[in-house]
Amino acid sequence: MSTTVEIPRLLEDEYIFPNPLDALDEGLLAWGGDLRSERLLCAYKQGIFPWYSKSDPILWWSPNPRLILYPQDLKVSKSLRQSIRKYELRYNTNFEAVISTCKELRKDTWISKEMQEAYIKLHKIGYAKSIETYLDGELVGGLYGVLIGSVFCGESMFSTKSDASKVALWKLCQMMIKSNADFIDCQMPTEHLMSLGAVKISREDFIKKILTCKDKKVVLS
Repeated sequence: MSTTVEIPRLLEDEYIFPNPLDALDEGLLAWGGDLRSERLLCAYKQGIFPWYSKSDPILWWSPNPRLILYPQDLKVSKSLRQSIRKYELRYNTNFEAVISTCKELRKDTWISKEMQEAYIKLHKIGYAKSIETYLDGELVGGLYGVLIGSVFCGESMFSTKSDASKVALWKLCQMMIKSNADFIDCQMPTEHLMSLGAVKISREDFIKKILTCKDKKVVLS
């Protein structure tokens, strides 16, 4: 006999989440609420993130397993080393353009107008960051995410030229190594990110790590 699991609904006026360890293995933990900065920061500090399509309510996730990348473990191929020398890299100078391009280049994107506005607000208060890749003065790649303590919670990346997003990831890893940051949260496992050195860990281990790292003081530079 099959059973139906009831997914908790978040209240609009409370920033309280269920225990992330109680999420389904695929990751779904709760639904509803809003994307106010206070709620988003509360979520990230517990290892929870929003991800939903346009036809869905806001869905909150804590997947098992979780994918993370230790910055010193990024695999840098010979071709990537050549690309690194080709591009100009900037940090956190054009956040709105990066998230806008990520949105435009993905036809079935989860980056709705609501999501875009929410992360721009996080950027303005100092939490959401971007790495930008330029070629001949044109923005051709980049990534953005949320810096929580010593963890960079990656959200999305884009590339319109060969290796442009990988170069941005390389730059982020170099900055994190320099700043003694801990790891990048890659969220859902993908073959692409695992080929670059990301590894899967259990949800329980991830939650332990994020709780240890969330209050560390790290400044990327």
